[in-house]
Amino acid sequence: MTKPAGPPALLQDDNRPSFPLDAWYAAAWDHEVGRTLRPIRVADQPLVLYRRTDGRAVALADSCWHRLVPLSMGMLAGDDVECGYHGIRYDSDGRATYMPAQQTINPSACVRSYPVVERHRFVWVWTGDPAKADPDLVPDMHWNDDPAWAGDGTVIRLDCDYRLVLDNLMDLTHEAFVHGGTLGQDELNHERLDVTHDGTGVTATKWMLGIPPPPFWSSQLRAVYPDYTGPVDRWQIIRFEAPSTITIDVGVAKAGSGAPQGDRGQGVANRILNTLAPGTGKTCHYFWAIARNYRLAEQKITTQLREATTRVFAEDAAILTAQQRAIEANAGHTFYNLNIDAGGMWARRAIDALVDREAGSVLPAGADR
Repeated sequence: MTKPAGPPALLQDDNRPSFPLDAWYAAAWDHEVGRTLRPIRVADQPLVLYRRTDGRAVALADSCWHRLVPLSMGMLAGDDVECGYHGIRYDSDGRATYMPAQQTINPSACVRSYPVVERHRFVWVWTGDPAKADPDLVPDMHWNDDPAWAGDGTVIRLDCDYRLVLDNLMDLTHEAFVHGGTLGQDELNHERLDVTHDGTGVTATKWMLGIPPPPFWSSQLRAVYPDYTGPVDRWQIIRFEAPSTITIDVGVAKAGSGAPQGDRGQGVANRILNTLAPGTGKTCHYFWAIARNYRLAEQKITTQLREATTRVFAEDAAILTAQQRAIEANAGHTFYNLNIDAGGMWARRAIDALVDREAGSVLPAGADR
């Protein structure tokens, strides 16, 4: 049942694992996986990614059964991975198919093979119980390959806990301070943030009506309405799905044209698509894209928006890595939530509920502790 967020609560680090294993995590963009061995650590598990000759993406544990040498240091032999140390080969199911200097293959010789799904331009890997790997649970990021939208993105490797990125995305008031030259404006800190949560999802909504557009949005609006110089109605609708995906519906429309009531016909909109793969407890892979709903065929605009967003996220990255270093220097510090932290608070509670459920301590998502 959807209900409003309660009052701010204390958020304190503890010994609970920071991510569940029974989840789909983006491990790569589809174009990053090919006929070479690509190592990546996801949910603290070393993986090696590649494509078979039929184009199917594969994820294996990145350690040889024999002496644990990373398979990513080897090579592909057809559809098999050949260890670069002693030449043992494994098929895409992780079973050994060849051993040097012997005809009999040890039946225990295998490495773990992970469920893989390709969807919305990402290669998703399930890091937990393979029996629970339901493709229908892959997060909805359809704007990334929807013909009604155009966009692009990339991946950022960050030296911080992935939940710090989620905190950052669930509270966009930081734009007024971190991104003052592009997205920031005082109205971000004046308007109310409405937060609801429903099991593993959290939605945070903010409307800013009759305001001047900041530079980032002014340029986008001019691309469609070159003569319009008046105020805008601006929206930010942030949707979190546990454990690590956030899609953000953002845009501006001519003030008073009906956007809050659902008519965005005189505006422009973006979808900021964000999904994170925790590497370790202190590192993560941040996959993001920005898609737009206007002038879809113009690659110049796609490139400009991607590059502008890259610069914005670089500013976030500097803050988040510094925050991680400060957390490590202040072990046991208790974090106090403000009203602006409601979205992040409920997102963390949803993550904790998934982790606790895997550990056998069933706690409904969003329940008070």
